[in-house]
Amino acid sequence: MNLRKHIFHTALIFCGFFVLLTNLQAESTNTFRVMTYNIHHGEGLDKQVDLQRIADLIKQEKADIVALQEVDRNTERTGKRDFPAEFTRLTGMSCVFSNNWPVQGGEYGTAILTRFPITKREHSLLKMVGSKEQRGLLQAHVKMGDREVVVMNTHVDHRKTDEERLESIMEFATVIKKKAELPVIFCGDFNDVPGSPTYEQMSALLDDSWKLIGEGEGWTIPAEKPRRRIDYIWISKKGPIIPLRAWVPASEASDHRPLVVEFQLPTGK
Repeated sequence: MNLRKHIFHTALIFCGFFVLLTNLQAESTNTFRVMTYNIHHGEGLDKQVDLQRIADLIKQEKADIVALQEVDRNTERTGKRDFPAEFTRLTGMSCVFSNNWPVQGGEYGTAILTRFPITKREHSLLKMVGSKEQRGLLQAHVKMGDREVVVMNTHVDHRKTDEERLESIMEFATVIKKKAELPVIFCGDFNDVPGSPTYEQMSALLDDSWKLIGEGEGWTIPAEKPRRRIDYIWISKKGPIIPLRAWVPASEASDHRPLVVEFQLPTGK
């Protein structure tokens, strides 16, 4: 009987240790998904403005952080609709919005949606080099467990010349340096392809998630038959954010397809 009790107690101790170890492992890491998506002011390939299908795509891909470009608020072309407010309602996420450029009596810029608490918001306008469209950089500090992460979102110049894009990246470098103590996730439409001067300059600052773990070309535009990769999710070099997988969902809700990356972030300090 004593031997049987001893074996039983030993088994209980082992099971308790296993459960504790499993719980510690679960608490030590956190997986989450990030999406970047140029939504073409909500207009799909059918020429219809439909935010519900964009929200449905966000939910379908189980995105926890979403960086949106070409977001309207109160413009004539989209019926004076408040896109940030609508996306908040449709997704249940918090939203921060930045107005970069006044368009048709309203605002036009970028937005960040997230299910994580937002602790800080920052926005800056980028230097214009002979262009008519003002660009900007939106930042949201989000709290993931015991860590703070900086999410950045931009949409840079689309013209063939590199000058304004490279000027923007110089400004990004200054901002990223100031955030050196925090993990950075930098999303956006960079209007340039891998191997370009724009790409190479960004690669000197951050790591391209798709290059690290993506399979295939990762093309995002045009939506109906993609043949270029200009949408990116960049991350801080040498961790602590670890990309696990990346994919480009098929969708006709915009003239771009979204890019989604799943990450892991250790929560222990």
